[in-house]
Amino acid sequence: MSDQAELPLGGLSRREVVLATSVAGVSALAGCMSDETPTPEREASPAATVTTHSSPALERWVDEVPRPGVVDPTGEKDGQPYYEIEMSEIEHQLHRDLPPTTVWGYDGQFPGPTIEARQGEPISVRWQNKLPDEHLLPVDTTIHSDIIPYETPGVRTVTHLHGGNIESESDGKSQAWYTRDFAATGPEFEQKDYHYVNDQPAATLWYHDHALGITRLNVYAGLAGFYLLRSDEEDALELPRGEYEVPLVLQDRSFSDDGSLFYPTAIADEQSGRGDSHPEPSIVPEFYGDTSVVNGKAWPRLSVGPTSYRFRLLNGSNSRYYNLTLLEYDESTGETGDEGPAFAQIGNDGGLLAEPVPVDDRLEIGSGQRADVVVDFSEYAGETLLLHNDAPALYRGDQSSADDDIVPLHEILLVDVADGADAGGEASEAGAEEATENLPNELTRVPDITLEDVDTKRYLTLTADQDEHGRMVHLLGTEDEPDGLAVDDPVTEEPTVGDTELWSFANLTDMSHPMHLHLVHFQLLGRQPLGEYQSTEDEIDLDALESPKAYEQGWNDVITVHPAEVVHILVHFGEYEGVFNDQTGTYMWHCHMVEHEDYDMMRPFAVRPASESEEDPASEAQGETETRVASESD
Repeated sequence: MSDQAELPLGGLSRREVVLATSVAGVSALAGCMSDETPTPEREASPAATVTTHSSPALERWVDEVPRPGVVDPTGEKDGQPYYEIEMSEIEHQLHRDLPPTTVWGYDGQFPGPTIEARQGEPISVRWQNKLPDEHLLPVDTTIHSDIIPYETPGVRTVTHLHGGNIESESDGKSQAWYTRDFAATGPEFEQKDYHYVNDQPAATLWYHDHALGITRLNVYAGLAGFYLLRSDEEDALELPRGEYEVPLVLQDRSFSDDGSLFYPTAIADEQSGRGDSHPEPSIVPEFYGDTSVVNGKAWPRLSVGPTSYRFRLLNGSNSRYYNLTLLEYDESTGETGDEGPAFAQIGNDGGLLAEPVPVDDRLEIGSGQRADVVVDFSEYAGETLLLHNDAPALYRGDQSSADDDIVPLHEILLVDVADGADAGGEASEAGAEEATENLPNELTRVPDITLEDVDTKRYLTLTADQDEHGRMVHLLGTEDEPDGLAVDDPVTEEPTVGDTELWSFANLTDMSHPMHLHLVHFQLLGRQPLGEYQSTEDEIDLDALESPKAYEQGWNDVITVHPAEVVHILVHFGEYEGVFNDQTGTYMWHCHMVEHEDYDMMRPFAVRPASESEEDPASEAQGETETRVASESD
């Protein structure tokens, strides 16, 4: 559905309605046509007529899913594990029938190696930039050209630990970038070694690049990896482990005939409305690839035994949403059958849920989100299953339609369940016996944040505008500035450590956005139609809210905000009933569609210290904008 007039827009101004409806017309210009047979709906889609690139046809399900390697510490620093992890250009075979593809990786791996840490045991990491002088992909130098020194030699990178409750100096802010060997650094660069305190619940975290203006390119090139935080409490639950615990990063990519990564560099004239006035190369509103890539392999298959497995699912795609389920699958015909085994969700972005939650329908995962699930394959011995996605490329939640699926990606991963005779030897049988134990009724204690805890309420808008080239610019605004602010505008969100705040995201656009806050994890209070919410009211009617879905419970650091919807989240800044820790300083909040955060759907927030005598961290966000050369010798 693309007719915004049908949405409950309430008291939006005409300008806001126009901008909201315009998103549908310009948002899907990136990506490729799928090699699936076009449907009448796709042929009728204006966006589909301008996405003409197709990846080479590849035979599906010929490569086994690899598991990312685990990186060992390089040594110690201050008596704690110390890692040196290098970013470099490598050759990686994404499919049996593709020549090696040039990508970027951490420690020579795509995706990067998994860091395994333990709760309460800090580590330090030096993320070494050893990338070439020229970017692997074309760079649009027109975005943020007033604050990004594109003339500076080298590729800018900075690594963000997504989900880390960590000090501001180690957060990987977008302007804390640096080039090869720290030759040049950004205005917010503070230190070479990042310190991760790991004083938070065990969880599936991940690390990825966050350099302003090229995050989309650096992540697409391959700069991402898992960071698994473990704890004694979680170990005691005896969840599936070892070979029965499988991290899976879901990504979409597109390829040229020679196997190289394809990323679009231009916006179609008919979409910009400005003829040929837009730059080339140009940032595109979103990217949707036509090939499923899981753990660095295109269209792979996963072999499992007839027992329970724990899957740590990460949506590592640039813009794509996933709505996932397992279906019975006939590989000879390519047809799907009945529903397969259900997901039992045990964890979210920030760690374990209070209790296992059966996912009755499909599992929705937006860009940057994680879902920790257990699947019992014991009733499917000898069968083949398909991890199936029905989220269209241009995602609008329940308001999505067939016209939105401009680059379909329904088939994600094939799962082969061994029959009993092929399930493995003695070691596997011992592990399987442990894995098939029923999940515990209680997983952990998740303290509730309530409205009564709230010290400050904030009304925040998700909106859009056009730049001088007629290109869509996604923005974040406030109640006072609902039309949106730029990333380098003064800080408007300044909580005090120890405070609890209510953030109400109002989506004035015609597409869903996965909103991410650095530093903190939060709890979803509920959702309601935009037209039914008045930001000037003192109280929120809890009875009017749609309650969180099962997979939205617990601690989140990414939450989806659908079109014409207000999503209310409860955020505590600092330690809360024995979990997380106090931090002050400047952090970021943004849409996690990385094309959006690059331009310009990202804003800083500053956590103030409780004592007025301490230095005001908001000043960090207003630091110098000149590039400075690092003077440190090591």
